[in-house]
Amino acid sequence: MAEEIKKQTALGDVAARQLAIATRTVPQMSTISPRWLTHLLNWIPVESGVYRLNKVKDASNVEVDCSGRDERVLPQTFVDYVENPREYNLSAVNTVLDVHTRVSDLYSKPYNQISEQLRLIIETIKERQESELINNKEYGLLSSVASSQRIGTRTGPPTPDDLDELIAKVWKEPAFFLLHPQAVAAFGRECTRRGVPPPTVSLFGTQFLTWRGLPLIPSDKVPVEGGKSKILLLRTGESRQGVVGLYQPGLPGEQSPGLSVRFMGINHQAIASYLVSLYCSLAVLVDDALAVLDDVVVDRYHEYKWPS
Repeated sequence: MAEEIKKQTALGDVAARQLAIATRTVPQMSTISPRWLTHLLNWIPVESGVYRLNKVKDASNVEVDCSGRDERVLPQTFVDYVENPREYNLSAVNTVLDVHTRVSDLYSKPYNQISEQLRLIIETIKERQESELINNKEYGLLSSVASSQRIGTRTGPPTPDDLDELIAKVWKEPAFFLLHPQAVAAFGRECTRRGVPPPTVSLFGTQFLTWRGLPLIPSDKVPVEGGKSKILLLRTGESRQGVVGLYQPGLPGEQSPGLSVRFMGINHQAIASYLVSLYCSLAVLVDDALAVLDDVVVDRYHEYKWPS
């Protein structure tokens, strides 16, 4: 006997939803990260897109005298400069956003299509900016570390001893460690294994692990290859002879420092185009402002035996 079909006695959900207004979100994108590196760097405005890094040839040649109570002849000296200092040219990250006018005219409620498209494009460009600041072959942090400022791990995973060695390399007012989230986790495991859980600090409303009072700032732009990564330690600021970010001020259509959006017009296919540009670079003012811990193993785990 066929099952008896139940008679519907009330309005169903499917039909009722046709009269309901759904609450919509703005477009979400999983590639967006906090980009703490760009927040923690000191940014220097660069006129004409060029930053000249002047240095002293050899400060050890400067002679001074701690005079006694006599009338000896004082040393005559001067500080010589490098005759051909390095110049940093700003690097550009560009793209062109195309939006059909029909789409922006008809489908911009409750969210403006052009504004949302630009927001996502700008987020993507800023993600690329952070990646370039770390990995660019010309000016990125990993390419700017002096050979004397590179050290290896003692046993593979990042230990408190390894981070202490980094601090010894950047001992003049170090600011923060920069490392991949997997390296943060690996360091946490090594601290747990030794019974020295690192304290935390609140920055930008977020909790960060610290070591010797220096925050461990995670960035997924620090490369991880074959289960190994790197950990950087930076000193920041021009007055501290540290690492500085560079940007071009006063751009036409400037949305934020170094970032501009310019309308390029509407073509014969009724497509509106917008040029999105970001200009930036990075400079390490002196060698001991930056050090790196190489060959950091991030995939080693331990079995913990707790007292019963």
